[in-house]
Amino acid sequence: MDFENLQTYLIPAVLVGLVVWRVLRFRWVRKQLPSLLAQGAVVVDVRSQGEFSSGAREGSLNIPLDALEREVDRLDRKKPIVLCCASGTRSGMALALLKRKGFSNVYNAGPWKNTVL
Repeated sequence: MDFENLQTYLIPAVLVGLVVWRVLRFRWVRKQLPSLLAQGAVVVDVRSQGEFSSGAREGSLNIPLDALEREVDRLDRKKPIVLCCASGTRSGMALALLKRKGFSNVYNAGPWKNTVL
C-alpha cells in the first residue's frame, strides 16, 4: 500500500476513532456515576438557563459555561464534579477550565441525560 492510499483512509479512521473514544468515555463516567454520587459528587450542568429549565437531572447545579470561571468558587474542590451539557462539547470545555483552576476530581458525563440513572 502506498502513502496516497494510506492517506485516503487515515483521516476517516482517526475521526471514527475519536468519536468512538468520546462515546466510550461518556459511558465509563455514566457507569461510575453511582459511586461518584456516593462520594458526594456534584453534577454541574453547563448548559444555558433556558436549556436547563427544559429538562435536567434532579438536584444538579446549573452554571452555564460562560459563567463558570466567575462562579468556580461555588464548587467544593474536595468533592467529585460531574459535568454535563447537551452533547459533551461544553462540558469538555468546562472540564479543561476546572483542571486549569486546580480541580482534579472532575468528570465529563457528556449529554445531561447520561446523569439520569
